[in-house]
Amino acid sequence: MTTSEPYLTKRFSEAFEYAFHLHRTQVRKGTAVPYIAHLMAVAGMVIENGGGEDEAIAGLLHDAVEDQGGQATLTEVRRRFGDRVADIVWANSDTDVEPKPAWRPRKEAYLDHLRTAPPPVLLVSAADKLHNARAVLADYRHLGEALWDRFNGGRDGTLWYYRELANVFAQTGPDALAAELDRVVGELETLAAPAV
Repeated sequence: MTTSEPYLTKRFSEAFEYAFHLHRTQVRKGTAVPYIAHLMAVAGMVIENGGGEDEAIAGLLHDAVEDQGGQATLTEVRRRFGDRVADIVWANSDTDVEPKPAWRPRKEAYLDHLRTAPPPVLLVSAADKLHNARAVLADYRHLGEALWDRFNGGRDGTLWYYRELANVFAQTGPDALAAELDRVVGELETLAAPAV
């Protein structure tokens, strides 16, 4: 099946190239997986769940400010892709400061922010968190308890954060991603439960 107009334009390919440039030396935490794989997965989930080109571009760039340059990068995202994309990217950043502030207060503030965030922000965030949760679950199956050493929150903090994310998205949506995140987090909680 084809359409008369492309769903994604040259802006999307330019965003992909820019994301690749920003993250080209970055790998997923504790792995050798190129970080761009995560960004592609998030953009794909955004598109599959009804996001338009702006949301898909924000999916590609959602970690650009937080991980690759702070406010200077946000200014460049705004110049290249417009206010709407930049606003979604900024809303998906829990800090633009290096070194990053303390982990728990930063995550608590992000959760509070999500409770009133607009649908485009929630869509990109839910796709990001779902992809992350799936990766954590898969890696836990492979590594077991050693996995938690990767995370600033450790075992308890990481499980707390993903459960709180699932709770927030259950209240705010998007529904399909929220339901899948709840399922993945539940499976992770069951697997990681202490033996009795």
